[in-house]
Amino acid sequence: MTRLLGVDVGERRIGLAVADTDTSSVKPMTTIRRRDDARDTDTLRRVCDEQRIDELVLGLPLNMDGSEGPQAAATREWAAAVAAHVGKPVVWRDERLSSTTAESRMGRAPRGRAGGPPSSAARNQRRARIDREAAATILQAELDARAGATAERATHS
Repeated sequence: MTRLLGVDVGERRIGLAVADTDTSSVKPMTTIRRRDDARDTDTLRRVCDEQRIDELVLGLPLNMDGSEGPQAAATREWAAAVAAHVGKPVVWRDERLSSTTAESRMGRAPRGRAGGPPSSAARNQRRARIDREAAATILQAELDARAGATAERATHS
């Protein structure tokens, strides 16, 4: 059994999800607020220890044409400064549309108490949930890719 930690790195938050390769179960876990590289590293290490994580699956925000833009460069910089120091192998997974997929799974945002726009706190909670769900989407894509590779090897054996 391999335990995977899905990581959706944003400018302000990091969404995390956990998966188990034996059961192929994916669970959105938590969203952490980005701070500085040292604190992000400490937090990621702690989560990896608590969850017995074997590998990190980082979402790489590619442009729609598959090229890498500024956000992908920023994510790679974060990975070099943080994920590389956690002591776990890093796997990259294309995360195009992962947040859009997460939002569609969650449905429409609820209205505020009086039927107007939601409060600032409610918006922040929803964004944090979207980040966790996006991390789960990234992990599911990785599990699907691994299952496809396993099936491909089995048919050629």
